Amino acid sequence: MSTTPRCPSCRRFVYLDTLVCPACGTEMGLQVIERVFEAVHAGRTVVDGVTWFTCSERDWGCNWLVREDAPAGRCSSCRLTRRRPDADDTIALEKLATVEEAKRRLVLQIGDLGPPIEGWYQKPGGLGFDLLSSRSDGEKVTIGHANGIITTDLAESLDDVREAVRVKLGEPYRTVLGHLRHEAGHYFQNVLITDDATWSRCRELFGDERESYRDALNRHYEFGAPQNWSDAFISEYATMHPWEDFAETFAHYLHIVGTLQTAAAIGIHLEAGASTLRDTDVEPREDYGDQSVGRTLSDWAALSQAFNRVNRSMGLADLYPFTITPPVQRKLAFIHEIITRARLTTAEQVELALAPQGDERN
Repeated sequence: MSTTPRCPSCRRFVYLDTLVCPACGTEMGLQVIERVFEAVHAGRTVVDGVTWFTCSERDWGCNWLVREDAPAGRCSSCRLTRRRPDADDTIALEKLATVEEAKRRLVLQIGDLGPPIEGWYQKPGGLGFDLLSSRSDGEKVTIGHANGIITTDLAESLDDVREAVRVKLGEPYRTVLGHLRHEAGHYFQNVLITDDATWSRCRELFGDERESYRDALNRHYEFGAPQNWSDAFISEYATMHPWEDFAETFAHYLHIVGTLQTAAAIGIHLEAGASTLRDTDVEPREDYGDQSVGRTLSDWAALSQAFNRVNRSMGLADLYPFTITPPVQRKLAFIHEIITRARLTTAEQVELALAPQGDERN
């Protein structure tokens, strides 16, 4: 978000998933073009002469608004969901609301960064989400990405299920948003890398993605990560295959710039001397698109250390328990470059969001 979200009536700070202001009771919706909350009455609001309606998925927690000339009653995030549990599977749909909230955060962040999002209903291989539950009768869920479709298991919204997966995969932490960011990395690798020269640079940094994924998977689960993996990789899982290294690094780039953006929006400012890593003030920015990755990572080194200290004071694990080594910095620099190079203007993003729905009727 480009600004701190506030209630349109009382100006109280609200979270991105807020439907009703907890202070004054105003019903609200998020107008995603300007990234501001608007008060809604009877499911609609008028902004600068344009009528916006609440998303038809509002009963399941979606607080986005839909412009009057949009091609459907669902918002641009909800339209990206290709499959979801049956309407009578109310337990799974409750978990769907949690995962959809994380997906909206992802879509907002991608919109802020600027890469194009073309939906599965707009073109073959377009971005889509199958949000299914392994707890539903007869449903087998294989999480991952294939041909633009990201599949996730809604059961992972349950703390015990997600923790079991985290332990199995040897991850220091696992969140629904983090998982979606990782899978989005698989999708955007093919969207953002379109020429031979950039693919060559990608392979120099991450390895050749054309090597057998099945062999790499078997090797990883039989022998684990190589010794000293942390010298060149952001996580153990990144060592499995070049595809996973790219996706993990992409996810961490989103972690970093997203958290820096939030820190900037709420006015966090570290004065010189407050951090042992910088002799100058650290003032995070809402947008690092015109900055070097060095500036981005320098600010993040200071901020993440501060956040880790806050967590430890509460008896919690570190907010960011990772080490960014020089090889990882070079990989993050590559991600930074290809994302900023592909930026769309706001007008271009709106045009994509308002594109015809094709055969989609939901």
